[in-house]
Amino acid sequence: MRFSKMQGIGNDYIYVSLFTERVEDPSSLAVAISRPHFGIGADGLVLIGPSEKADFSMRIFNPDGSESEMCGNACRCVGKYVYERGLTDRTQLTLETPAGMRGLALTVSEGKVDHVRVDMGRPELNPVRIPVNAPGTRAVRLPVDGLELTCVSMGNPHAVLFTEDLSDETVARLGPKLEHHPLFPHRTNVEFVRVEAPDRLRVRVWERGVGETLACGTGACAALVAANLCGLCERSAEVALPGGSLRVSWLPDGHVTQEGPAEFVYDGDWLE
Repeated sequence: MRFSKMQGIGNDYIYVSLFTERVEDPSSLAVAISRPHFGIGADGLVLIGPSEKADFSMRIFNPDGSESEMCGNACRCVGKYVYERGLTDRTQLTLETPAGMRGLALTVSEGKVDHVRVDMGRPELNPVRIPVNAPGTRAVRLPVDGLELTCVSMGNPHAVLFTEDLSDETVARLGPKLEHHPLFPHRTNVEFVRVEAPDRLRVRVWERGVGETLACGTGACAALVAANLCGLCERSAEVALPGGSLRVSWLPDGHVTQEGPAEFVYDGDWLE
């Protein structure tokens, strides 16, 4: 099976084109192929395929075999993949994901995609649809075990914690605890956010089914939305993650966009 390893500010996945390859059991493949040292080592598996509703489709599988609804960094990488591998010559694309349709705008220079802007759609703030077991119509500054969480869905659930402490110990201790907290029936991603300025956030992400990752596009969007809801930042900001930065904006029409780079790492053949 031919694959490509790609990364978006350090969020690295194995990408397989269903236009040329066949994957019978993507969950099992994700577990095997993502495993460091014994596999390739990655944050998961992404399948790029055809769609009856959009230009292309995308499915994402975590290293534990579970399927994720969305990944903003993967969206950017898919845009770069389909353009540079000759599957399209268009720079405005639609992408079908389990979380719904996403729009991609590619910036191209000398035949290469420099960066991609993704229309992530409108954030979901209703606790029932995030989902989080919380009363009311918004889970803003929700008290949880002595902490305050603001919950947002960007097609997948996020719990945002504002803190000055972005230490390894805090992320490793609270990340898995909050991911599996009974308040979250489908588990949750967890963002640890320090507000450095009204237009700059610093974020570390504990990703559901993965653990800490160098970057998370949906997490960056959730952090911006949550910070704005709490009056801590403007509606557009640079979001700095360990792997790099994204420009995230919550537009007047309610849509959230994120923009950043995408890179090929290498191509290979999976022989197992």
